[in-house]
Amino acid sequence: MPIEPSLLPALAWFAHIARHRSFTKAAAEMEVSRAALSQQLKALEQQLNVRLLHRTTRDMSLTEEGQRLFDALQPALASIERAVVELGETHAEPAGLIRVNTSRVAARLLLEPGMGEFLARFPKLRLELVMNDGFSNIVAEGLDAGIRLGESLDEHMVAVPVTPMLEMAIVGSPAYFARHGVPQAPADLMRHNCLAYRFTSSATIDRWSFTSPETQGHTVVFEPQGNAVFNDDDSMLRAALQGVGLVQHIDLCVRHHLASGTLVRVLKPWCKPFPGFYLYVPSRAQMPAKIRALMDFLIAQREQFERERETSGKGPAQGRTTSRRRARR
Repeated sequence: MPIEPSLLPALAWFAHIARHRSFTKAAAEMEVSRAALSQQLKALEQQLNVRLLHRTTRDMSLTEEGQRLFDALQPALASIERAVVELGETHAEPAGLIRVNTSRVAARLLLEPGMGEFLARFPKLRLELVMNDGFSNIVAEGLDAGIRLGESLDEHMVAVPVTPMLEMAIVGSPAYFARHGVPQAPADLMRHNCLAYRFTSSATIDRWSFTSPETQGHTVVFEPQGNAVFNDDDSMLRAALQGVGLVQHIDLCVRHHLASGTLVRVLKPWCKPFPGFYLYVPSRAQMPAKIRALMDFLIAQREQFERERETSGKGPAQGRTTSRRRARR
């Protein structure tokens, strides 16, 4: 049988009285009059039809029934107080667990490199990465946030960009190009060892899509037919670094290899920009401080990516997009 809601305030008052074993001390703590507390207790005893306290002019003690009720109330009220405090901290110092659903490539690009700095900045936070290369319903799965490509998101999802516009880059090692030459157009890829990525969820091969650099450019779709297939981006990149063949990857993920010269990019004019990664959350309303902290951190990181591109002068042109849906990205 559910408890009568009208009893709840009186039960809380009783717990304060019982903890202090004094009306005067309980009244002072709660900033109410002693008479008001006495009236609350009297009404509670009448509703429960049981005596909870032994009272004299000098002393007060709990009856057997009162002790049993206090023993049950004390841990429950302590839990409620902790929950209220945590809610009060929603807009204070970030604290608690953040569960983030992310693809592996997004985790390696956006979360893992800055994780040490982020957790050092917010020592009361804990971060749990839930790796899933398919799109996830974060509300249904009890998650706090997710990271996916913008074009993979539902239009009604609350999301903010955490990378600039991206491009798919075709890259290979200098040694590979020295042996096999440099492709000038997508049709030339038929003569190259193009390493493939297979989606874990659908078991299909990730096809390479190109758009002609002409004003009204046509789209060319190419399915790599090389001598190796991967379902892990890092393994695929290591093969490219060894000179095994050409691979397709997000330009931001290979920027350090391109800067150092360990990988070389080809067919860049054929690779058009598309919406980058977004952090998506259930709602903007009453956003917890922990989620705001993660969002601000990733936005600052996006701005750093943009500055790096401006410095290198190799950023993708804005406003020219082509549709790409890549669950693994």
